[in-house]
Amino acid sequence: ALQGSSLAVRVRMALSRDDDYAGPGKPPCDWDDAEAREALIDALVRDALAALRALDGEELDGVARDAAELLALVAGQDVEEGDDGIFRIARRVARDRVISTVDPEARHGHKSRNRRFDGYKAHLSVDPDSELIDDVVVTPANVHDAEAVDDLLADHVEAEDKPTVMGDSAYAGPDTMAGLEDDGFEVIAKVPPATNRGGRYSKDDFDVDLDAETVGCPAGKVVPIAFAPDGGGRADFGEHCATCPLRERCTTSSSGRSVTIHPREALLQRAKALQATAEWQAAYRSTRPKVERKIAHFVRAGWGARRARTRGRRRVTTDVATRAAAVNWARLASVGLSFIDGRWALAAT
Repeated sequence: ALQGSSLAVRVRMALSRDDDYAGPGKPPCDWDDAEAREALIDALVRDALAALRALDGEELDGVARDAAELLALVAGQDVEEGDDGIFRIARRVARDRVISTVDPEARHGHKSRNRRFDGYKAHLSVDPDSELIDDVVVTPANVHDAEAVDDLLADHVEAEDKPTVMGDSAYAGPDTMAGLEDDGFEVIAKVPPATNRGGRYSKDDFDVDLDAETVGCPAGKVVPIAFAPDGGGRADFGEHCATCPLRERCTTSSSGRSVTIHPREALLQRAKALQATAEWQAAYRSTRPKVERKIAHFVRAGWGARRARTRGRRRVTTDVATRAAAVNWARLASVGLSFIDGRWALAAT
């Protein structure tokens, strides 16, 4: 970005390594030698800081400004200076870490503890009746699935006849469900069961009575809820746990068992009660396979399957939308869409 300018010459003179930084790939190094790797990291960080000092006070714009900001970020997010003055890779992970200098919007993501990936997430909204993809949203890979909900449903917020929103446990957070209900959507999302270590009693084994403001335990003891200003609270059973015959099946805490009450506990309890009904389960079981099948079609529809073909969220979004359109055309063709007499029409069923 600065090539040929006097500022470029000043930056180059500030660098200490005998490297023009123009070559592709990693710099020369004996990567099996820990001391050589450490020396290279220290030299690269020092050159980055020297370049930034040479740019200090300069008015940069466009590509030059973006490059300087990226250099400052990369030089600081993963390294730290030791007591000996040597810069080393930090034994920590920077929040919202930039993982690529050629695609600064990409991020680390994970589907599970052991299944990780880099790049972006594609979020889909599917109409289960027509089995068409209704909308797509692309986010960096570290964004939680639920954060894309507002964008996926943006076109429906002002509609009088809003669709029912159905999703798995990723969309069953109380704040997410409350926000959707406030916007007028009916929400069917699978609230995951409460868990406890070692197979001990979970919160679901306790009787939370918000009207009486009490919680009952499996041993039959009932204690009041101590509420906090935000509407949440806690029920402590400590005074009953010392002599309780069920203690080993309930808690290992020396102070006894306690149950946390979420600020939106009423919504969670209502959702769990609803999903226990036959009607809810029938609706969920009949709809989810259609959505999962459509996602499978989307992944198989060429374009490198789960691999992005482009860089940058905007271009990846264009690619994802194009793929979704192709999947929709295939669906429409399978139900008899044809071009007859200058117009598109579906075959009579």
